[in-house]
Amino acid sequence: MTTIDYRELYIDGEWRSPATSDTITVTSPTTEQVIGAVPAASHDDVDRAVTAARKAFDDPEGWSSWLPEQRGEVLERFASELEARAAETARRVSLQNGMPLWLAEQYEGAFPAILVRYFSKMMIDSPVVDQRVGMLGGTARVTRHPIGVVAAVVPWNVPQGITFLKLAPALAAGCTVVLKPAEETVLDALLMCEAAAAAGLPPGVLNVVPGGREIGAYLVERPGVDKVSFTGSTSAGSKIAETCGRLLRPVTLELGGKSAAILLDDVDLNASLESLFAVTFLNNGQICWLNTRVLAPRSRYDEIVDALTDLARSLRIGDPLPRPRSARWCRPDNGNGSRATSRKARARAHDSRPAAADPLVSRPDSSWSQRFSRIWTTPQPSRAKRSSARRSV
Repeated sequence: MTTIDYRELYIDGEWRSPATSDTITVTSPTTEQVIGAVPAASHDDVDRAVTAARKAFDDPEGWSSWLPEQRGEVLERFASELEARAAETARRVSLQNGMPLWLAEQYEGAFPAILVRYFSKMMIDSPVVDQRVGMLGGTARVTRHPIGVVAAVVPWNVPQGITFLKLAPALAAGCTVVLKPAEETVLDALLMCEAAAAAGLPPGVLNVVPGGREIGAYLVERPGVDKVSFTGSTSAGSKIAETCGRLLRPVTLELGGKSAAILLDDVDLNASLESLFAVTFLNNGQICWLNTRVLAPRSRYDEIVDALTDLARSLRIGDPLPRPRSARWCRPDNGNGSRATSRKARARAHDSRPAAADPLVSRPDSSWSQRFSRIWTTPQPSRAKRSSARRSV
């Protein structure tokens, strides 16, 4: 396999040599093979990136002072360049984090350009100065200003989608950005830089510093940053909140949670299983808003556990890149054509079926499978992990 390698960082509108020779090696979670490498940003690289963003923002004739329509012209070119790289972006994300390709094509390939155009139009359509009636009479004048240099720290699970939920509104408003992508998903971030360079984003408006937690912490605390936007774990978010509180620095945090799916006594499982999949297992269960618990009534507890067990067992495990030729999931068959009727029977049926050589071979049909239109693939775990997963469902 040909690897995807970068030797330079995108800082101040140019590809620049990193301050050190340290690198980040990216490994496929599916094959465990090396798929690429990029320079690892150091403190010096972060300093250069923040300095470039600060200079670009403070320029009296620069990005922050442009009319929204002027920025919109550049952002439209950026959106077009992102669209031209959408297929490769989706492929790289799937290679790096195991996201099924069909999902990556939507969240990672198509969504960024949509967000850029959406927020650009919002800024063009919104008045920069708004005259309002004052609370005590008279007129209040509200003027919208970009906040400044934004430090954006994003996770690996939906890297481009989350990046552009931060980047698109910041750029449209006239801010400049220093982005710190996760170490696991850096190849798509530098492909995005290629799009930015091709679109002609002014120097310093977008800067990318790949690195781990220590680089993220340094960026968050770095003088010259006016706003922090972080998506990630609650533990990391609490530390960032402490830092920004001490510095009186505005911060936005999107952190993990323990959302619950609540099933009531009259739930129609046949009608709800597909929706339950979408809110529990989407993207291999690696999305912040997914339900990590299911609250079920005691009167239907066993029935619901059995249905969710069937759902989990029906998922295909394999390479996330190939697009599925067919897509079905169904209740396991017990080997003689009839349905298993209990968790133990289903477990026996599951363990006794021969493994299919083709991961896309359909299993016996059911009323549920007729409404389910895609295969949801995940990286292949070890046999020990599969056994543990079967026991814990």
